[in-house]
Amino acid sequence: MKTLVTGGAGFIGSHLVDSLLADGHEVRVIDNFDPFYNRYIKERNIAHQQGSANYKFIEADIRDRERIFDIFDEEKPEVVVQLAAKAGVRPSLENPLQYIEVNINGTVHVLDAAVRHGVKKFIFASSSSVYGLNEKVPFAEGDPILQQSSPYGATKEAGEAVCRSYSNCFGLPIVALRFFTVYGPRQRPDLAIHKFARSILHDEPITLFGDGSTSRDYTYVSDTVSGIRSAIDYCSSGYDVFNLGNDNPVKLSELVEGIERVLGKKAIIHRLPEQVGDVPRTWASLEKSCDLLGYAPKVDLATGLQRFADWLINGK
Repeated sequence: MKTLVTGGAGFIGSHLVDSLLADGHEVRVIDNFDPFYNRYIKERNIAHQQGSANYKFIEADIRDRERIFDIFDEEKPEVVVQLAAKAGVRPSLENPLQYIEVNINGTVHVLDAAVRHGVKKFIFASSSSVYGLNEKVPFAEGDPILQQSSPYGATKEAGEAVCRSYSNCFGLPIVALRFFTVYGPRQRPDLAIHKFARSILHDEPITLFGDGSTSRDYTYVSDTVSGIRSAIDYCSSGYDVFNLGNDNPVKLSELVEGIERVLGKKAIIHRLPEQVGDVPRTWASLEKSCDLLGYAPKVDLATGLQRFADWLINGK
């Protein structure tokens, strides 16, 4: 099976590509090395993949419609995993237009190319951010997603709506996956676990917004990849959406304590008020994902943090 992974040099994407290559699939990767963080980090993520005969990397931007169509014309993928996106809640407040251009317009370009080439399955990477300020927990796929708290969440909600319309209009089988705070080796340097751990190791203060009571459903990257692989294999002819979380929300204060334990060092904490765009909690209901995808997260937070620390300190 030939799979095209957009954003395949990033954190989740590079792990997914590892999994696909290990099972003998042909993989084509599109990534534009967005300057949101250092290009070298993504190059390091994919360096070990370059020698595979089943792997091809294409530097391109999903905003470039003609380029995307040319790539589909040449590569003719059977499955598309649309991971490419502008990520981050707080940065989306500073430049919402760019988030719209990438997360909505870019997704449309990839969808149009997929329809034109009769792709067998389209996977769209959504986010727990679509649930916004919903108070009912855990978040279930059938819950309303009309209380967005950030432009990022709004673009992911819009991406889901566009995908649903393309599936209805063109018969493209699409699965949208709502990721919940994914962490692990290769995690983006701007995300909390990575940022906190580096600061603690260098005896630098970490900034906590609010009183530490906000909670997130942290999900280890191998569990997320397992969910993506199951969604690729999922037999569907229309549109569907699934949560990929851990069903175990953890308070920010508890997360910091967990990082301190695996590093063997105490954090120097600088507290600030809660930030605009943040949500009080995320918590995934996994009933639907377990029933239909066979999704079952295996890595608890303590184990995942230890694995992340080992990678950060020793490169393992």
